[in-house]
Amino acid sequence: MREFECIRIYQAADGIGAIQINRPDKLNALSLQTMRELVDAFEAFDADESVRCIVLHGDKKAFAAGADITEMSDATAIDMLGRDQFTRWDRLRKIKTPVVAAVSGFALGGGCELAMICDMIVAAESARFGQPEIKIGVMPGAGGTQRLTRAVGKALAMEMVLTGRMISAREAHTAGLVNRVCPDAVYLEEAISLARSVASMPPLSVRLGKEAVLKAFDTSIESGLEFERKNFYLLFASEDAREGMTAFMEKRKPDWSGK
Repeated sequence: MREFECIRIYQAADGIGAIQINRPDKLNALSLQTMRELVDAFEAFDADESVRCIVLHGDKKAFAAGADITEMSDATAIDMLGRDQFTRWDRLRKIKTPVVAAVSGFALGGGCELAMICDMIVAAESARFGQPEIKIGVMPGAGGTQRLTRAVGKALAMEMVLTGRMISAREAHTAGLVNRVCPDAVYLEEAISLARSVASMPPLSVRLGKEAVLKAFDTSIESGLEFERKNFYLLFASEDAREGMTAFMEKRKPDWSGK
């Protein structure tokens, strides 16, 4: 994988691919270049069969403190339309490999939206989530009004979007936005541990399971159940399904092949 300027990538053990947003002088603000690099890194990991889960993180001060306002302050509506920057967010949404966000410090605006596009969130106690775009005269544009509402409900989402209020990691956990909260000293290790648990499962089942859960957000219950059942039946064509059931009956640990 090529070298990047705004992010760092590395592979941890046990099938984990990791991506770090690396603009500490800008609180990891999501510039256009940063988003291009993130998409390239995610898609490269997604194409690598040895990577079974991805961890995305920033640093202790910030996961990502929002979009890079310097790139938007003089833009016109036509400029923004021509830039079509949200196409990259659509590509992130199509990543099939499960993604765990490890969040410390600020996850605001685009940073909060980036965390929410991940499949699970592990938050440090210092984490702060918010959609403060209202304070600069705009509103969320990368899914903040939609994903936040689905995660925490109308009342809290409306308050956060219309006032710009940040919420703590504990409040985010209570509201259902994050999976778990842990001390700052171990938040990244906890996220990698969660990713390792996912990566230890049969890859086809993981991918189809992720696909089915996400389907619940854009379809009716009837269509969602039909989609779930088709994925369930499909897995009976896999070698891993046979291996998993045989290992269960033989009381041994399964050996997943990803086939």
